[in-house]
Amino acid sequence: MKEQFLQVSVNGLRMQVMSAGQGPAVLLLHGFPDTHIVWRKQIAPLVNAGYRVLAPDLRGYGGTDAPGAVSAYRVEYVRDDVLGLMDLLGIERARVVGHDWGALVGWQLCMDAPGRVEQYVALSVGHPAAFAGAGLMQKLRSSYMLWFMLPGLAEASLRAGDFFALRRFTSEPTQAGYWRQGLREPGRLTAALNYYRANLPRGLTLGSRREPVPVPVMGVWSSLDPALGEEQMLDSREYVADGFRYERIDGADHWLQLTAPDQVNRLLLDFFTPGAAQPVPPRAAEAL
Repeated sequence: MKEQFLQVSVNGLRMQVMSAGQGPAVLLLHGFPDTHIVWRKQIAPLVNAGYRVLAPDLRGYGGTDAPGAVSAYRVEYVRDDVLGLMDLLGIERARVVGHDWGALVGWQLCMDAPGRVEQYVALSVGHPAAFAGAGLMQKLRSSYMLWFMLPGLAEASLRAGDFFALRRFTSEPTQAGYWRQGLREPGRLTAALNYYRANLPRGLTLGSRREPVPVPVMGVWSSLDPALGEEQMLDSREYVADGFRYERIDGADHWLQLTAPDQVNRLLLDFFTPGAAQPVPPRAAEAL
């Protein structure tokens, strides 16, 4: 399998995109504090199954420019980067997989440009309205976001002890090294935190969008995720009009694509098979 890195100009930004394979396009959208590297265990299986895989470094990360303004990291601008990338590469429709903030971007694509999304896989993060309505326990799980909102203090605490806190985020043994390497670059840690600072104050607005998305969706949640509960993913079924499939992976942490790659890859390939996106009846998922 031959990987190549594209350097493209999208919405005034220089964007780096990992590209591999030929065939129908699959877009992999990472979250905090990752780059395209977080998908390293998915690329070969997807390519070998006949897909063209595109894994961009989203704005602020990796080889992509990092705008200075906090407001530049609003999710709609990141969504527009993805659409601009598709336009530039001549991709009319793609299968999309999003994790963490990349999952929220994917939901925005499904809401705002459903004609561009063949199928959508949301890892960890459910529909914004389901997340907003998930209740007190989810709010407690998300309380770390308030810490991330503090300019300077959040950066200093994350850097402390050679990124000690960051290194405890996942049990995957090599990922923390990639995080430290990328976030040591000037301005990059602040850019990553700006996703929270640009969007959390607007959380009620994002969560108020309740229209069902006309795209087949698979939501995948992992049982050892400390930040996101199962309810917000299960309840996402209420906001999907074209078939919602729920899958639970036991024993994997928030970075399930790294700590349960074989299971995630099997689910992706099965879902992407024609006819695999079947609706889950409104309450049938409760028994899963």
